[in-house]
Amino acid sequence: MLKKLLLTASLSLFAALSWAQDYREGEHYFALSHPVKTVADDKVEVVEAFGYACPHCNTFEPMLAHWREQQADDVAFVGLPVVFGRSWEPLARAYYVAELSDKVKETHQPMFDAIHLQRKRFSSVEALAEFYATLGIEKEEFTKLYDSFAVNMKLKQGDSKLRGYEITGVPAMVVNGKYRVSAASAGGHKEMLEVVDYLVERERSAL
Repeated sequence: MLKKLLLTASLSLFAALSWAQDYREGEHYFALSHPVKTVADDKVEVVEAFGYACPHCNTFEPMLAHWREQQADDVAFVGLPVVFGRSWEPLARAYYVAELSDKVKETHQPMFDAIHLQRKRFSSVEALAEFYATLGIEKEEFTKLYDSFAVNMKLKQGDSKLRGYEITGVPAMVVNGKYRVSAASAGGHKEMLEVVDYLVERERSAL
């Protein structure tokens, strides 16, 4: 029985490695011209570029949330809200307010649900502040942080990262500041995470 289990495990590992060998740079993922890593050297950074207004990001989020829960301590996940238009900026600011308040876990999925299920249209800071108040961030604190120096800096840094990552569509993921993966390049949302897993393992072995 033990021999059979070991054989099954070996075959599964071989199959996984064989599939991983089919991932090709320039096809399934792309090397960045100028690597941009922002976490400690003993961590493998995984960035997701997303937008709350993006329907594809909304579809991807539950799958990504499950993936995040399975990661080892040496994987540092970073959310990067993109600003592709004027209407996207308030939502990016709201994410950074939650991040500074240590409330991303409590607010992230509810924001997607509010926009894509409840069809909420946050047309003012007041509307956002009222919504986030229901999720644990007081209205006064939200309003104070929304246009703060800290949030403004995060927006500028996020825009700089976005250009460095050469991202033009979301959702997209970047591994260790070196490799960009999209659903289009990988073949789908599930496949994007599989390519990310492959790249994470490759980067982990180089630590």
